[in-house]
Amino acid sequence: MSEPARAHARQQDTSDSSGSSGTTAAPPAVASFAELGLPPAILRVLDEHGVTVPFPVQAAALPNALAGRDVLGRGRTGSGKTLAFGLGMLARTAGRRAQPKEPLALVLVPTRELAQQVGEALTPYAEALRLRLATVVGGVSIGRQAAALRDGAEIVVATPGRLHDLVDRKGCRLGRVRITVLDEADQMCDMGFLPQVTEILDQVRPEGQRMLFSATLDRDVDQLVRRYLRDPAVHSVDPSSSAVPAIEHHVLVVHGPDRYAVTTEIAARDGRVLLFLDTKHAVDQLTRHLRANGVAAAALHSGKAQPQRTRTLAQFRNGQVTALVATNVAARGLHIDDLDLVVNVDPATDPKDYLHRAGRTARAGRSGTVVTLVLSGQRRETSQVMADAGVAPKVTKVRSGEAELSRIPGARAPSGQPLDGGPAAPRTKNHNAPFRGLGSSKDGTKGASGGRSSRKSSEARKLAEARRAARVRRGG
Repeated sequence: MSEPARAHARQQDTSDSSGSSGTTAAPPAVASFAELGLPPAILRVLDEHGVTVPFPVQAAALPNALAGRDVLGRGRTGSGKTLAFGLGMLARTAGRRAQPKEPLALVLVPTRELAQQVGEALTPYAEALRLRLATVVGGVSIGRQAAALRDGAEIVVATPGRLHDLVDRKGCRLGRVRITVLDEADQMCDMGFLPQVTEILDQVRPEGQRMLFSATLDRDVDQLVRRYLRDPAVHSVDPSSSAVPAIEHHVLVVHGPDRYAVTTEIAARDGRVLLFLDTKHAVDQLTRHLRANGVAAAALHSGKAQPQRTRTLAQFRNGQVTALVATNVAARGLHIDDLDLVVNVDPATDPKDYLHRAGRTARAGRSGTVVTLVLSGQRRETSQVMADAGVAPKVTKVRSGEAELSRIPGARAPSGQPLDGGPAAPRTKNHNAPFRGLGSSKDGTKGASGGRSSRKSSEARKLAEARRAARVRRGG
């Protein structure tokens, strides 16, 4: 963030973030949505959803958003940022009609999941105002999205890559966009979207309103703030690296060969659990293993097609899937009501990643638990990451089957009955195999995943068989 913005943010932090910088006075924060002068249709939908008291970021930012001011908002994940920018955007767009391919308001987000979540959250209010909303993301038919824009959509929620493609194909023109929102701008920068974001911002109406919301405001976000926001009202409701007080943090120190059994027992708990791993391959490996042991698990990562990702999330929300195994693609933009446990099977290596993973639980004021599994050699690095995140976890040594493992994450023995056919899975053995990729155990049998032997051993076996066949042909 630029120095003026930093100075202003410090002022905001001391005054609970209801003021603004520059010469323009900011409207005060409000105590209820009714005080804002929102359209009656929006108030009616809020009431139908039981939403009557705004969260702090909403109370502080909405008056400025409704007044047409640029807004720079910082609030922890799950703090209600979507309605903070969404209600103001919808209210200011109400009564206008978009021309084909020319939206009037734009929300840019980093991931498909976040785009869908924002679209779903805003749709009831948009429909009440008779505004058309289109979601534009990769992984699904670009033709259908182009058709939706051709029919006319006042509001577009998009990922930068797919919107860039549509603009290049002349399926969308941004010159009439008068309200632009960047949600989770820091992640868009981290994912390499900064050039596409700036190209998009250069095409919207230069005198239009810009709102930038994120859990953190650092690094390349500073460039966006300086270049595109004019005298923004800065709302720092939470410190940039704030941990949610309602979350209980645990570090479980596990013995290496026991790590897979511990993970399996946690995943078999009574209730839903979100498990994070670093790689797509590891996610798929663990998911197959869990399903072979009777756990209703599903994988979520960037290698899955969007319809499959959407279906998996729907099944996790309705309880058909109880263990969602994911990469960091699920660390932002994933809102699951009453999700009370997140497990870092692979510890986060960045404090911001840790906070975003943890933010999938304890949303909207609820409580939750975050468990991180570490080997003895990982303790120092993990402790530093969590300290940088402002988290002081409880550290416990555990083994599979122990009472502490049941008490903290609610672990229990899996049924062992495979969900996808085949024989019942054998009891989990403590093979000393690497957790990522697993491979085969030392005796050449199947590893802890229940999968096939390693490629190296398979090639050696085939070579030996070929040599035996050659000897037979030679009469030896």
